[in-house]
Amino acid sequence: MNQVPSPVQPERFPKSNPGRAYATGFFSPEFTSLCPKTGQPDFGTITYTYTPAECCVELKSLKLYLQGFRNQGVFYEHLVNRLLDDFVAACKPVRCLVVGRFAPRGGITTSVTCTFGSATSANPSR
Repeated sequence: MNQVPSPVQPERFPKSNPGRAYATGFFSPEFTSLCPKTGQPDFGTITYTYTPAECCVELKSLKLYLQGFRNQGVFYEHLVNRLLDDFVAACKPVRCLVVGRFAPRGGITTSVTCTFGSATSANPSR
């Protein structure tokens, strides 16, 4: 059985311009996991938007962390909440928004949005 991704796997580096608040966004259009009921693959797009406090997340380590879910059976709602919780644990941002938009299954498209801090909700229909 494959190991579940570690919540501290994404590496960090010091934030540049420490006196300035700015948002950074990541877009991962090739996310895959497994349906915990059927074992069939789920496909989706994961988007992170965050305001770093003291450190930023390094992209290659985030990519490897996300790929760790490839063979994990997980419901969408649990997954997106886990992605947010692990991201917050890894870099302790001021605010963070994680959106998971998943390919249709049975004619239904699913979008899950989770926030930390004063992040505002994105439009899940986009």
